[in-house]
Amino acid sequence: QVQVVESGGGLVPPGGSLRLSCAVSNSPSRIDSMAWFRQGLGGERERELVAEIEDDGSIEYAGSAKGRFTISRDNAKNMGYLHLNSLKPEDSAVYYCRARRTGVVDYWGQGTQVTVSS
Repeated sequence: QVQVVESGGGLVPPGGSLRLSCAVSNSPSRIDSMAWFRQGLGGERERELVAEIEDDGSIEYAGSAKGRFTISRDNAKNMGYLHLNSLKPEDSAVYYCRARRTGVVDYWGQGTQVTVSS
């Protein structure tokens, strides 16, 4: 059974940084893209794309993430990362990792909570 496990969330003051990790295990084939989504803590906002990275290294960022967040991956380890910098209170959310086998299936983790507060 494929597992997607996020880690690295926590409480951080405004302007702080975090590194989120996403570990994918037991995939029967290559993971084509890895992406990070987030959803407001009360579920009041829809889950939104933060950043996505393909296995060839091409990257897409949402407008709110450009210049502050950096997505990366280690294909050999089936790991994905999201570096969050210059965090703002409005970045507070549950961050989810999605691992995609294109045209086959999406795998989702349970999320890791990020709270930005002084």
